[in-house]
Amino acid sequence: MRVLFVCSGNTCRSPLAEGLARKMAAERGLSQITFASAGTGALDGGGASEAAILVGLERGIDLSTHRTRALTQGTLAQADLVLVMGPHHLESVRIQGGGDKAHLLDHYASSGESAGAVLDPFGGTLDAYRETAAELEYQIGRVLDRLSQAA
Repeated sequence: MRVLFVCSGNTCRSPLAEGLARKMAAERGLSQITFASAGTGALDGGGASEAAILVGLERGIDLSTHRTRALTQGTLAQADLVLVMGPHHLESVRIQGGGDKAHLLDHYASSGESAGAVLDPFGGTLDAYRETAAELEYQIGRVLDRLSQAA
């Protein structure tokens, strides 16, 4: 199973989600799931935001080597499941042909019970990044629960 996380710039939410998911899946022994990230408006080759790197380190993940990646049809074709941070990301994924495999992170994690967006901390305080990371940890935990039940 290949999971792709998508946000806008691939500097904050999706790299945090990718790193957290890798760590959490490894802790659960879920080696059959791989994770990647991309951004609907990302330029290839940039780094994660400084605040995302700091909050990642607080949670035991190193985003210092992360390089931004633009969302493309090829990136989507490699993924089995695409989890996006907000409705506008979902629309971008669908326009590029990601259709049936794309879901709002919250909607997928809750098995359709809710459909909220993960707030973008870009340009915000370190606490805003911490809140986003905590939300991602919660949602990713539910995603991993769902994926491990399906396996």
